[in-house]
Amino acid sequence: MIGACADLDDAGFWSIECWGGATYDACIRYLNEDPWQRLRTFKSLMPKTPLQMLLRGQNLLGYRHYDDEVVERFCRKSVENGIGVFRIFDALNDLRNIETSVRAVRMAGGHAQGTISYTVSPIHTTALFVDQARRLQDMGIDSICIKDMAALIKPQAAFDLVRGIKDACGEDLRVHLHAHATTGVTLVSLMKAVEAGVDCVDTAISSMSLGPGHNPTESFIEMLDGTGYGTRVNQEKILRVKEHFMSVLGRYAEYQSKVTGVETEIFRSQIPGGMLSNMESQLRQQGAGDRMKEVLEEIPLVRRDTGYVPLVTPSSQIVGTQAVLNVLMGRYAVLTGEFADLMLGYYGEVPGEKNPEVVELARSHAKKEPITCRPADLLKPEWQKLRSEALALGGCNGTDEDVLTFSMFPQVAPKFFAERHEGPRNLGRDPLTGASETHPTEGHQGAITGPITYSVTMSGRQHKVTVTPYQ
Repeated sequence: MIGACADLDDAGFWSIECWGGATYDACIRYLNEDPWQRLRTFKSLMPKTPLQMLLRGQNLLGYRHYDDEVVERFCRKSVENGIGVFRIFDALNDLRNIETSVRAVRMAGGHAQGTISYTVSPIHTTALFVDQARRLQDMGIDSICIKDMAALIKPQAAFDLVRGIKDACGEDLRVHLHAHATTGVTLVSLMKAVEAGVDCVDTAISSMSLGPGHNPTESFIEMLDGTGYGTRVNQEKILRVKEHFMSVLGRYAEYQSKVTGVETEIFRSQIPGGMLSNMESQLRQQGAGDRMKEVLEEIPLVRRDTGYVPLVTPSSQIVGTQAVLNVLMGRYAVLTGEFADLMLGYYGEVPGEKNPEVVELARSHAKKEPITCRPADLLKPEWQKLRSEALALGGCNGTDEDVLTFSMFPQVAPKFFAERHEGPRNLGRDPLTGASETHPTEGHQGAITGPITYSVTMSGRQHKVTVTPYQ
């Protein structure tokens, strides 16, 4: 990515999303790379463009709620290390779960973008989402994002929702639309949103677009030609970005999504693109790879029982896994702990009415009572305990950043801390030789200008290769 940063920074984007979400997890779980160092590197290479991250509200980047002090410290450290824009969402659209992070981001000097997790159901209407936008505005957010994680927003719905928010909240409130490309309709949805007055849309460079990703930047810009609408993005710069990624993508073929076409059945299952491959893997491991169709039919039924939760991390994983279990073991014969917690209110308030019979099953399974309060209100102060546990680990450097890494990924962090000094690894394979690479860039603060030493494994033997980058 480093080779594309200068052109990205000069291209004229409103922001560049490059952190948060699952990227943090991937850094420490697979790449042996410090995510905070990655962020500092990006900021040093892209100083002009605000860097953006995805934040799961009270969940931060982990998979549980954290107490308010942990949330506040994470937001403050993220600003200090280079994040300018925080796209803050809650999987259930329970706004109580984002209040603390919105307040903390604004206190730290960041841009707090309140997010609507878009979904389609019998209870989700334009009016419901517009009301959520009003409440986000009352909370003090700096802008609003409509986050369509499963490519569900159809063109007319996009127009109606953007126009509805602008009419209710005022033309001055920035509205962004984030839509994936998986269903094949959302490039048109972006255009209809533009006609309705949207201020910004999310795209990806063409060589990294489509499938479960986003619509192509270049295609969107060309689509505006002759419409009276324009963008300040420099096409010459992004052409170089496209060519850069085309030149390196071959090394990562084994990690690229196999979903490359259009998947309109998502309009029925509503599973985001990244979940499809996860469920296929779960079924294959159980020798039931031929039962995917049954699972896709089961998901809407499970979702109805939850009160029509939007399907985005972590609710998509929770509902998807429960649907797999229902198909393999019988309906609700086995409940995951996470599904029970979802039914009992421990993730927050769901949009609709839950199936009371399934709530009773969850109560029996989890042996605890349902709650209606903000889940984080039940948490005791935990920062000092987390800090003590983190500092006891070999390789922990004692910074708040390391404590936060441990806080969110307590199972993964110990191994990462112990091996961090070895530098990043698992950077794909040479498409010609099949050789894997490791690239020691720990501590890198700027563009690479000197020789780089690779450790290359070929035919079971390791070789050191020194390469001088093209200047």
